[in-house]
Amino acid sequence: MAVSTEVSTVSVADEVWIAAALLHRELPDREDFSVQEIVARAEREGIHRPLRPGVYVHALQHCVANRPPNPGRYRMLWATGKSTRRLLRPTDEAHPARAGAKIVPSRPAIPSRYHVLLEWYEREYAPAYVPRHPLDALLDLSGLGKEVWTGVDPDAYVRQLREGWE
Repeated sequence: MAVSTEVSTVSVADEVWIAAALLHRELPDREDFSVQEIVARAEREGIHRPLRPGVYVHALQHCVANRPPNPGRYRMLWATGKSTRRLLRPTDEAHPARAGAKIVPSRPAIPSRYHVLLEWYEREYAPAYVPRHPLDALLDLSGLGKEVWTGVDPDAYVRQLREGWE
């Protein structure tokens, strides 16, 4: 394959997100991937040839939500270990200095062939998180254990408990 020196308009951060999303789609049984696997997938995809050196540092640091920004502030990946990453999920808590930073590429900023990744991410990988009210957990207990009381007359049960009381 001939090496192209064509300049890509896709940002390095978006290229890293695309590579990680492709890995998740191709290997759905894997929870995370090494930084090297993400870089290798970006190189295989060939969004920009030759591979830009910034892909490695973005996968290692700049795009990682739970690491202090240095200087990149993106929230696209989550460090599951020293050198392992996965895509960010809505329930992941990012480093406070990364608040409000980009999580996914904007649709117009990436080639249309990758729009399916954005749809997959929103629909399957990280569906919108709707915070629950704290009392919802109590309401979820409604009816729990009702099979224990099947066929028991409540009045007879209380009378039995009170036998021997004075």
